[in-house]
Amino acid sequence: MTLTQNQFAIVNALFEEPDLSQRQLANRTGLGLATVNAAVKECRETGLVEEGRLTAHGIAALKPYAVDNAVIMAAGLSSRFAPISYERPKGLLKVRGEVLIERQIRQLHEAGVENIVVVVGYMKEYFYYLEDKFDVKIVINRHFADRNNNESLWLVRELLGNTYICSSDDYFEENPFERHVWGSYYAAEWSEGPTEEWCLTTGAHDRITGVTIGGKHAWYMIGHAYFDRAFSRRFAEILDEEHGKSETADKLWEQLYVDHIGELSMQIRRYNSTTIWEFDSLNELRSFDPLFLENLDSEIFDNIVAVLGCEKSEVHDVYPLKQGLTNLSCHFATDDGEWVYRHPGVGTELLVDRTAEKAALETARTLGIDRTFVFENPRRGWKISRFVVGAKNLDAHDEGQLKTAMEFARRLHESGASVDRHFSFYEEGLAYERDTLERGPIADPSWAGMRSEADELNALLVADCGEPVLCHNDFFGLNFLVSPDGTIDLIDWEYAGMSDYANDFGTFCVCEQLTEEEMHRALTYYFGREPTAREWAHNLGQVGMAGWCWYAWALLKAAEGEDVGEWSHIYWRAGRTYLRKALELYRALPERE
Repeated sequence: MTLTQNQFAIVNALFEEPDLSQRQLANRTGLGLATVNAAVKECRETGLVEEGRLTAHGIAALKPYAVDNAVIMAAGLSSRFAPISYERPKGLLKVRGEVLIERQIRQLHEAGVENIVVVVGYMKEYFYYLEDKFDVKIVINRHFADRNNNESLWLVRELLGNTYICSSDDYFEENPFERHVWGSYYAAEWSEGPTEEWCLTTGAHDRITGVTIGGKHAWYMIGHAYFDRAFSRRFAEILDEEHGKSETADKLWEQLYVDHIGELSMQIRRYNSTTIWEFDSLNELRSFDPLFLENLDSEIFDNIVAVLGCEKSEVHDVYPLKQGLTNLSCHFATDDGEWVYRHPGVGTELLVDRTAEKAALETARTLGIDRTFVFENPRRGWKISRFVVGAKNLDAHDEGQLKTAMEFARRLHESGASVDRHFSFYEEGLAYERDTLERGPIADPSWAGMRSEADELNALLVADCGEPVLCHNDFFGLNFLVSPDGTIDLIDWEYAGMSDYANDFGTFCVCEQLTEEEMHRALTYYFGREPTAREWAHNLGQVGMAGWCWYAWALLKAAEGEDVGEWSHIYWRAGRTYLRKALELYRALPERE
């Protein structure tokens, strides 16, 4: 038997607590007394209720509304919660003495929902203990970094029925879960003023009819949702239809729902503003739990306190600057200023010599090239720097900034400093080529000719370069910070190493796409005079080698299924043009004595 929503409210209330009076039923269900009276009469007439208790027929009628399971999504990076999310997933934070996901699991259990699936991805191993502790099922989302949470639901689409859909990092002051639910809904709270949340419009019977991102004086989506079986069947089909499409990868599951809102019936479930808590920032969480930081077991915050000599309670205005699977960076402030914390990504210890990086950073600080550097731990790879307020990246086409960049390079190269790391465009390019060929042939017909030219040119450059010097090796505009007062710092020294002095010139010219006229002026600034013919040939040769090397990198990325966009052509063009031109210039030089 299909129950109306009011009939369900009466039957469900009496299932939980028999012998309620009609006034008590009104209080429990939130329905008006007249509505309760009418619904109770209907339940009696249809044999669902007799003398204030459910009949066998009433109990049977309630069974189709029993909750089957819950899906807790815990795969995401929680990038807005940096730097704490660098150490552990957000759902495993302890708030007011309880781990967020554990509190939610207990609340589901209290409502009689025992079948719980947790979809994990980022730092997935941190969640495995939940299987033993709560007998949940773990499902692994391997695409947590490149697809949005619709991927998590697609992975469990065959498990969807009468299902709660939850986020691992929500905190419910009151348990919102129930043993039986009438139909699909999305939880919502009221915003009296403007909000950037997803705001809802509703029609008859509180069905959600529209969703807008941002609004004011509106009910907005927050917290959990509930799918009934009809909703789950159709939504599982939609997940299958949309899966694998590039335009779908970045969509939240809620966006897929909105895209099909006309065929998916879902109501609004309204909650008081103190019931559901979603913490989008550390500041929000500390407002809810003032002792959160003091009780937080965090190596990152211990590092900050040790280096800056501040208290944990001083740390505020924390937000991510850069998030990915390599290095992760966040901004934070203390009473003494604004700072950047750099946390190494997984596997970077295999790619970056942190001891060499630290030595280069200390040299750059001494030379006044990078005044932002404060401290690096070379064993663990974390770093603290000053945050430059209002900084912009260097404009290589601004003559003054171009001159400063070249003067920076000269000061670095003449510093006499050394590190243990060596860097060569030729060796890097060969490594990229080997890795690409392991995945299949290189389709570009021009590659063989470019490789032959690189072989010949590298031999000339090695014979011509003299002793290697300390180079930045990632020397281009995005790694320069130009302060509002015009002062400039060169940051990000991960690839610094002993190299041909012209390496930095080569990278700069390729990445900034300088014209030959701009290249000549840049080299004049570097030397403080006109370059000789040999110097011009040599530096133009490293422009060609840089283009060839980074084009090899782009070919590898393409072989791995990644698209670097227009940069592939930019690198190819620089390599193709300047390998050949440098060889011609070298051939035209007089023999050395």
